[in-house]
Formats: sequence, C-alpha cells, structure tokens
Amino acid sequence: MIGLGTLVNVAAVVIGGACGLIVKKGLPERFKSTIMQALGLAVIIVGISGALQGIYSVTEQGKLDRNYITGMILSLVVGSILGEFLKIEDNLDRLGNWFQNRFAKGESNFARGFVTASLVYCVGAMAIVGSLEDGLYGKADILVAKSMLDGISAIIFAATLGMGVLLSAVPVLLYQGGITLLAGILKPILSDVVVSQMSLVGSVLILAIGFNMLEMKRFKVGNMLPAIFVPLVYAAVYNLITSFIS
Repeated sequence: MIGLGTLVNVAAVVIGGACGLIVKKGLPERFKSTIMQALGLAVIIVGISGALQGIYSVTEQGKLDRNYITGMILSLVVGSILGEFLKIEDNLDRLGNWFQNRFAKGESNFARGFVTASLVYCVGAMAIVGSLEDGLYGKADILVAKSMLDGISAIIFAATLGMGVLLSAVPVLLYQGGITLLAGILKPILSDVVVSQMSLVGSVLILAIGFNMLEMKRFKVGNMLPAIFVPLVYAAVYNLITSFIS
C-alpha cells in the first residue's frame, strides 16, 4: 500500500511523544538539560556521517574522491534565498505558536519542540529516500525503520520539550506524504545522482539542527529547507532544455 510508511511514521511520533509526556512529569529539569545536550550531539554526529557519506566515495585505487561539493553549495545558497523570501522559519514558528495557544497555553517550550522535532523528522536522508521508495515502488521498509527511530526520539524530545513534539506529526504527514504522492510524477528525473544530492543537502541541514539544539549557533534551518529540492529542480530544467535541443 503506497503511503503506508508515512502513516506508520506519523503513528510512531504520536505514540512516542505521548509516552514522553508521561515520562516528563517525573523528570527533573537538570536531567532534561543534559538529555537535550546529548540529543544535540547525536544529531550532529548523524548529520556529519550523512554528509561525509554523500560527499566521499572510494575509487578503484582505494582513494577517497569528493562528489557533489559544488552542487551542495549551490543548493544551499539558492535554497536559502528562496526560503528567506518565503519566510518558512517564521511561518513554522507562527504555526507552533498557534498550536500552543490552541492546545497548551503556558507551555514555554511548545513552539521550540514543534519546530525542532518537525525539522529533525523531515530533513534527513531516510525521510527523502524512504518517501520516494514508498511512492515509486510501494516499499515502506526505510520509513518503517525510520518510524522506530523517530518513535524512540519522540519519547526523549517530548520528555524535554513537551507537547509540541506530538504535533510535529502533522508536518511529517504533509512532507513525506507529499513526496510519496509526487514520486510517480517525478520518476523520470529521479536518478541516483539527484537522490544522492538531495540526501547530502538534507544531512548538512541535520548538522545545523544539532548546532541549534546545543545553542552554539542559531541557523535558520527552516529557511534552508528548499535547498533539498534544488537538485531535483535543476534536473527537471536540464531535462527540459535537452529535450528541446534534441
């Protein structure tokens, strides 16, 4: 069933978040702070490993070769300009604050939990590749594996950041569900190179989320989200131009 992976993922976030809220009641503030730092470090490591995996490949001579550096830089710059124009980060914050006023007045970390969890769950390689496989072949394996990871992390996120984490299931549904539904239309341009470049940019953004969680540097990751899809747009335009020329 196409779309099953996303539905399982949404359920995992909601169930994990609900369990985290139960744990939160008995968790002292000093534990929450330390756990948040540990999560930030873990997210940074995931981002670094994904970025290195996307950039480097091993040649037949056993040496490391770099790939997609120029494309990554171009994607980040163009995507950030577009995201800044659309004010995606501000809109995410506004949505988080709207949910807070509607469901959890007085909870100080609600919007932060919503935005942080939404970005962590949406920008990674597993979200992109898993949604594409679900839409193209009806294979939910990657998203089911992602669901397990997201469910566990949702417990920890909700225990430290509160109810906003549960509502991050909404962006997960819209984002992954949208990619899944569009996968069939985009199939002609979804080469391995395009998917690899999208995953690489997603890993770089995960690294930025980790820095945000540790409060080392504030990156507007929401405004950088369009960067993930720049390789896809480039491939579409390139194919269109070459078809006209030929």
